[in-house]
Amino acid sequence: MLNILETIRANITLGEESGYVAECRDIAIVTQGRTLDEVTLNLRSAVALYFEGENPHELGFVEKPSLMITIELQPVYA
Repeated sequence: MLNILETIRANITLGEESGYVAECRDIAIVTQGRTLDEVTLNLRSAVALYFEGENPHELGFVEKPSLMITIELQPVYA
């Protein structure tokens, strides 16, 4: 029996030089943005494009999977 996923998991981290990088753990998507808002918008758009014209069940997902984003930031010390 195929395991059907309800959630697409993604991590956002600081870019090596600037901005932020988002990478999905469940599907092959990596995107970036200058701000957290921009990288989140780019990630949502990339996920929508990934599923466009596809049957989510055939890709191992429920009809409308949710997107769970974890943001990993370095702490700022005084």
